[in-house]
Amino acid sequence: MSKLKYKRILLKISGEALMDEQSFGIDPDTINKVAKQIKEVHDMGAQIAVVVGGGNIFRGVQNSIKLGMDQASADYVGMLATTMNALVLQGVIKQYNIRTRVLNAIRMDQIAEPYIRLRAIRHLEKGRVVIFAGGTGNPFFTTDTAAALRASEINAEVMLMAKNKVDGVYDKDPRKYADAIKFDYISYDDIIRKDLKVIDTSAVSLCKNNNIPIVVFDFASNGSIEKILKGEKEGTLIGGEKNYAC
Repeated sequence: MSKLKYKRILLKISGEALMDEQSFGIDPDTINKVAKQIKEVHDMGAQIAVVVGGGNIFRGVQNSIKLGMDQASADYVGMLATTMNALVLQGVIKQYNIRTRVLNAIRMDQIAEPYIRLRAIRHLEKGRVVIFAGGTGNPFFTTDTAAALRASEINAEVMLMAKNKVDGVYDKDPRKYADAIKFDYISYDDIIRKDLKVIDTSAVSLCKNNNIPIVVFDFASNGSIEKILKGEKEGTLIGGEKNYAC
């Protein structure tokens, strides 16, 4: 563990990434790949917390428009979707004999522990993987912002943004434009100024205020998280040390 660049990390996984090529739900191969990478990081001795989105099941803003719901109600449904994903991920990780706890910002005592900051830190210190569910517990905030908030609260040394088949931050969508240019490094201020959509600006601002670097990477690449923890080149670094390997 002493050789790791980062010893406590917050991993953010979007709900859409869990779908892979599906239009809805969770792809079994994809979530098993996520769990395997989490196991590899755990075995390296790092403390790992996870925030998973719910867009593979329900997207608050989009569905509030389609269904005629108010956004607050739709966002609460989205928080329930994150809880479903968190419980599934917990079950898959447990197959690797790793102790895992789900802490929920919305009280659901029968299925998850309530989120308490010091309890989360204690779980990490005991070597347990912690999965944060329920977003921030409030509507109008994305899970990107929830991830930045939890990373700040647990004193994470880095926030890892796991993408599916997108290996970093580009000046425009690489899936639509063949001439898109990838950044190896970009400052907090530049990603906000350029209005790049890879992460919410509120999440970037929160990480900036708490000096938490962000690494955007493709989790479909084998060993990607391990490389980041060792300080090797992987993805795009937002903020932090400009001369960092990636």
